[in-house]
Amino acid sequence: MPSLFRRKRLVIVLIGFIVLVALIGFSIRDRDSLSTPEKFLQDAVGWMQTVFHKPVSLVDGTIENIHDMFDVYEQNKVLKARLSEYKGVIQENQRLTKENNELRDTLDKTEGLSDYSPTQATVIARSSDRWFEQMTINKGEEHGIEKDMAVMTSEGLIGKIKSVGAFHSTVQLLSGFDRSNKISAWVVREDENEDEVFGLIEGYDDETGQLLLEGIKLDEELKEGDTVISSGLGGVFPSNLRIGTVEDVVNDQFGLTKTAYIEPFADLFDINHVMVVDRSVETIDTENEPEEDGS
Repeated sequence: MPSLFRRKRLVIVLIGFIVLVALIGFSIRDRDSLSTPEKFLQDAVGWMQTVFHKPVSLVDGTIENIHDMFDVYEQNKVLKARLSEYKGVIQENQRLTKENNELRDTLDKTEGLSDYSPTQATVIARSSDRWFEQMTINKGEEHGIEKDMAVMTSEGLIGKIKSVGAFHSTVQLLSGFDRSNKISAWVVREDENEDEVFGLIEGYDDETGQLLLEGIKLDEELKEGDTVISSGLGGVFPSNLRIGTVEDVVNDQFGLTKTAYIEPFADLFDINHVMVVDRSVETIDTENEPEEDGS
């Protein structure tokens, strides 16, 4: 009995093997069409591949997009850094160009001050609480600077030396002048046939940002645009230093004289390079002329 079962199993295995070989031979032969089971199997495998391919492709695409985003982020950081450097270079170039132009203008003006001994200086500090009143320059007694010397830029007068150290000095700006600071001045009228008009710079109007030229005679007619220059009559400031132009003229509070509002030639708030003017020529006798108080 056991031998019968063994024979049956052997026959079954042989039949199965023959069927398998037949199927393999049938499947590998060249054919133009597939059988129904083959079609079913092919479609089943294709659907399974599709099901697994889509999430794999999605994950792979997402990872690639994230990688690209990091690349773009890093490139953006590099570009921003280079852009900042480029802006810094542009700003530095503009600043240097401005300083170069200021120095050229200052040197040109220095060559024209043949009667004076100008000393070039650079502004090194301005107090935040006294920005409109005074500043510090990098020249002092060791460079020949003395108290009350005139200070100007290439555009015009900006103030005077208030105090002097060995290597630095403090400049009192025109915008910080009050009645204790006076500068004798001439008003050069546009009509060349008219005489110059004398007055004293005796203060600064904070509201208009203009200098006050006082002591003008009532019968003098000034016009907007007339030029104001230093007269040199005080014995301290040289003559012919450009101060500003007449913007408006009013009678004083007592109606005895006129006061002119003067727009300064120089920018009193944006100053980098200056000239300290030493009066090296003798001045006329001012015994009977109006005097300046320390200017």
